Amino acid sequence: MAKIHRQKALVKLKVVKNKCTFAAMTDLNRNIRIEDYDYPLPESRIAFYPAEQRDNSKLLIFNKESNTITDSVFHQLPDFLTENQWLVFNNSKVIHARLQVHNTTGAAIEIFCLEPLAPTNDPAVAFTLSGCVTWKCMVGNARKWKHPLEIEVPINERVIRIKAERGEAIEGTFEVTFTWSDTDISFAEWIEAYGKVPLPPYIHRDAEDSDTERYQTVYARHDGSVAAPTAGLHFTDELLHTLNTKGIETEYVTLHVGAGTFKPVSSETIGDHFMHEEKIIITEDFIHKLLKNKKKQLIAVGTTVTRTLESLFVIGAKLYLGLENPLLVEQWETYDNPHIHEVTVDQSLTAILDFLKQHDTDMLRASTRLIILPTYKRHIVNGLITNFHQPKSTLLLLISNFLGDDWHRIYQHALESDYRFLSYGDSNLYI
Repeated sequence: MAKIHRQKALVKLKVVKNKCTFAAMTDLNRNIRIEDYDYPLPESRIAFYPAEQRDNSKLLIFNKESNTITDSVFHQLPDFLTENQWLVFNNSKVIHARLQVHNTTGAAIEIFCLEPLAPTNDPAVAFTLSGCVTWKCMVGNARKWKHPLEIEVPINERVIRIKAERGEAIEGTFEVTFTWSDTDISFAEWIEAYGKVPLPPYIHRDAEDSDTERYQTVYARHDGSVAAPTAGLHFTDELLHTLNTKGIETEYVTLHVGAGTFKPVSSETIGDHFMHEEKIIITEDFIHKLLKNKKKQLIAVGTTVTRTLESLFVIGAKLYLGLENPLLVEQWETYDNPHIHEVTVDQSLTAILDFLKQHDTDMLRASTRLIILPTYKRHIVNGLITNFHQPKSTLLLLISNFLGDDWHRIYQHALESDYRFLSYGDSNLYI
């Protein structure tokens, strides 16, 4: 009997020890200093324009197993991949989200549409609506906006008149309601005709006609992003065909990229940084493909795909464990709840398929605020194609999850080897 009590005491001690270790790790994550993810980036190294041809950008390959860096060109990507790997892309489409408007006195006001609020928050539906929509927007020169603004948009040899009314402030943004009388014209039609491509703030120039094509992937399908999933900008239709000919499968998910992707980390530690929420859409067929290809290495084309797929695992784990709000992945819950990482990929994906069946739908629609830190345990993504990211950014934290401290060496090599940085810059393959 005494032996049984000692065994139970040891088990309890082990549980308490594990909880204490996990709590210490959670504190360690929140105390990551953003200054440790800084590097000197001269403005001359930021690409203000894309390469003349998409797949002629430079490609840096880092093989973690051999710890080697190889310099190449993006159209040679298939040479570095095998049939045991497959690529997943983000097929979200960038909208012309920047609206330049003038008030009655001639003062310029910029409206940057971020996400729909009413009558729906679903971007796929919001773009099809006509008559009236309300969006969450950033507003430049907001103090000059005192009365409704009038916007005139020429479409199909007629002029559509839109009224824009500023509503309540929401954490540095505003509710903006757009109304127009021509119900034959959708929100997507007039904003694409009038708006400008929302280039990132570090590209110090106005959007040009060429950006309409080049700040968009060739496989973009679903309206909703206000920033491009830039890792995909290097792909051409010919390159995608070459990959498929070689037997390398390609599949698609959707994450609508928000302006928060450019939000700098202004706090000393990452624990005080608030991650933006983004919408994700994943088909039932894709989840079946994940289960079918689980022995293959999955390479995410971009950080947005990485966040989407790792969020997918968390959603399934929450469904499997019966946790609250399974369709919203919060910023810290994977770090605060160790049980999420005890769920297997099969259990997670099966729980999602059961959920879809119960709700008679073949499409998972969810939201994520997931932050991927160097310590995050990945469950689905094995490799990454990505651009070079800003200093002191959450995206730099994400790539250090793949690279560890080697990111310093890789970025230094790139700076010394004339690679071009950020959205219109060159690319990396981490395997």
